[in-house]
Amino acid sequence: MKSGTALLSQWTTLAPVLAVIALAAAWGRELPGFVVAILTICLFAAVLAAVHHAEVVAHRVGEPFGSIVLAVAVTVIEVGLIVMLMIGGGDKASTYARDTVFAAVMITCNGIVGVSLLVATLRNRVAFFNAEGTGGALATGCALATLTLVLPTFTTSKPGPEFTGGQLAFAAVASLLLYGLFIGVQTVRHRDYFLPVRPDGSPCGPDEHAEPPSIRDTWVSLALLIVALVGVVGNAKLISPSIERGIDAAGLPVSAVGVVIALMVLLPETLAAVRAARNERTQTSLNLAYGSAMASIGLTIPVIALASIWLSGPLILGEGPTNMVLLVLTAVVSALTVVPGRATLLQGGVHLVLFAAFIFLSFSP
Repeated sequence: MKSGTALLSQWTTLAPVLAVIALAAAWGRELPGFVVAILTICLFAAVLAAVHHAEVVAHRVGEPFGSIVLAVAVTVIEVGLIVMLMIGGGDKASTYARDTVFAAVMITCNGIVGVSLLVATLRNRVAFFNAEGTGGALATGCALATLTLVLPTFTTSKPGPEFTGGQLAFAAVASLLLYGLFIGVQTVRHRDYFLPVRPDGSPCGPDEHAEPPSIRDTWVSLALLIVALVGVVGNAKLISPSIERGIDAAGLPVSAVGVVIALMVLLPETLAAVRAARNERTQTSLNLAYGSAMASIGLTIPVIALASIWLSGPLILGEGPTNMVLLVLTAVVSALTVVPGRATLLQGGVHLVLFAAFIFLSFSP
């Protein structure tokens, strides 16, 4: 048993380092097919390592702080990826921020939520969570998505689905304030609303599968988590031109690039959420899902608003009719899922069908 644990520790230490070494070696070079394949392997190894180290940190700090660590870490680096893509993206860069943020919202609110509920209900028939905390997270996420992705389509001060400079500044400040307010409520004022619950509604105790890691091990895992996430996002950036060429060759829309990259970047949160659902901690899965959706908007929009001062070209944030319909349908279905504080296999299936519809329409609009 100890040898297995040591092997896991050694593997999850080496994977992030190797991913970053591969990233540094390949950065700025023309990449042949076999190098792209190696970078893809490094990316997925770094994803698995990131999940392990996020769970170590989460076990030490407890919920809901553990979910926040992973959600914010992934989103901060995701924002950097979006800015890099916009700097070198030419005319296509005007929609990168919108496409990536919307993809993140759909992946988290339908994909991660759906698969987490599916895993939890296949094992225990009914998944239980705290309706107060999850409902507040959903309301905040819906408000952020509407302010930043829907309103630009209907404002009239500037032609097209764009904000004026003043409107963009307001949306950025409002997004940051809403996200900060939610973090304060989640971690201080109503922390108990975001703790895993038993079927009778009482909060679960700490995860007792293992002793909490030492402070030293926690700091090491936090550092390796950041290294792993840099490897994930950096390697996703390197292989994105190959993805773009494949999508162009297939005649698919440009927005599909953002969807593919968002799927790769959000893999650590997806695996962590599934692991929590298997351990009968559905609330942790929902914290990860809705927390990631809010972080994607609440941190991305302010940074993009600031970067737009130096970036040339338009910044298109407003969604089209198809995606707005998906967003409204997601909000309504999510509210009906969250309100009872428990869910069955049916709710998980509905969310997964919405996620499948989003993926299908992204490639076949």
